[in-house]
This record gives sequence, structure tokens and C-alpha cells, in this order.
Amino acid sequence: MHKYLLSALALSFTLSAGSAVAQGKVTRKSDDEKAKVTTENGMMTKTKVADDGKTKIKGKTPGGAKMKATTKPREAADMADMKMSTPAGVMVGGAMMTADKDIVDNAVNSADHTTLVAALKAADLVNTLKGDGPFTVFAPTNAAIAKLPAGTTDMLMRPENKAKLATILTYHVVPGRLLAADLQDGQTLTTVEGETLMVHRNGNSVMLHDAKGGMATVTVADAVSKNGVTHVIDTVLMPAK
Repeated sequence: MHKYLLSALALSFTLSAGSAVAQGKVTRKSDDEKAKVTTENGMMTKTKVADDGKTKIKGKTPGGAKMKATTKPREAADMADMKMSTPAGVMVGGAMMTADKDIVDNAVNSADHTTLVAALKAADLVNTLKGDGPFTVFAPTNAAIAKLPAGTTDMLMRPENKAKLATILTYHVVPGRLLAADLQDGQTLTTVEGETLMVHRNGNSVMLHDAKGGMATVTVADAVSKNGVTHVIDTVLMPAK
């Protein structure tokens, strides 16, 4: 029963979650340890649940963007500690981010993340980040996105560039719930997009080094939501592809 539940939860990683999955095609192999979902819009996701509960997810959009992630269940003691360490709330963009809301609902209330929310909608990633998770999101502010070359954001928001936009956005998402205290100097984080980020830490200052040599600094940490945690960053992270 535990393995079946994990397999079902893993399906929430598809970039077109919700009704699209319900109306798509689902096939399973090896007593539900493997599952393949193809939605009606062509999004394909494969999941595999190992005996130890570790779940591997791979996906591909119709436009060719790929995503992959590996998650593993926490021990009961870890879950208890995690609950006890949850902050009451963090102020972001003039609003309190609280643990009773999901990542998207908290982000919608931040005046500093209106462009990011619009991009999530354009890339059809809202349902993904409203899923069970947990997710760790590195959320660039409006000012961070404005630092991109002129015209870049408008270009990425066009329907024909949806796959590229999804690639960039999922590069800002890491499976699991990583508080600032969990991020260590030299640590490598594998993103949902599939490429990695390198953590640089100097005391309480946390920075992220992306695949193209760029660097982002965490300006607000540990905005905890019911399905993960968000860290605000001052620069957009760019994958190699």
C-alpha cells in the first residue's frame, strides 16, 4: 500500500497536472512499481518506485523540454522534526508567507513576484507547484527578472517558447524541502529540470551558482508553504540548455 501511494504521488510532477492527466493515458508495469502517463496534450511522464520508497520521475513536453527528479521518503523522526522547525511565517513582497498555503498561493500574495507568477501560468506549471511536493523553489523577484537582456521576458512568455520557459522555471525547483540550514557550501542540488546548481555559503549568506556561470544570492530564506519552501533570489538562474 505504501508503494502504491508513493507511485500515485509521483505522478503530480507532470507539467500538465490535474484534469489533463485524468483524461490522458496511464500504463503500469511490474505491479505498479512503474507507471507511464501520457496526457491529452502530449506531455509524457514516467515514474518508478523502488522497494525502499525512492521514486524516480522523468518527463518530456511536446515541445521537447525534459525534466527528471529523484525523491526518497523521510523517516518518521525526520518528519516530526521538520514539523517542529516550521516557522510561523516570513514576509515577502509585503505579504506574510504562511505554512497553511501552498507555494503558488503564497507567491501570488507577494508584490515582488508578479512576473514569476505570470511566467508559471504561461508555462502551465501552476498545478505542478500546487501539488503535494515537497518542493524547494528559488524564486527570482521582479527586479531579478528585469535584469535579463531587454526583450527576453516578453520573448519567453510567447506560446511558441513555452517549452524553453518551462525549462528555465523548473531549473529553479529542487525536489524535497530544503531550509537554509540544510544548504551547505559546495553542495550540489539536482533540479527538476535535470541540471544542477552549486551552493556557496559564507556564514548565513547563501548563493547559488548556475550552469552558465551566473550567481544568485538568497535575499529572503525559509518562506515555508504546506508543500515546500521558497527562497527569494536576486538573479535568474540559467540552465546550460
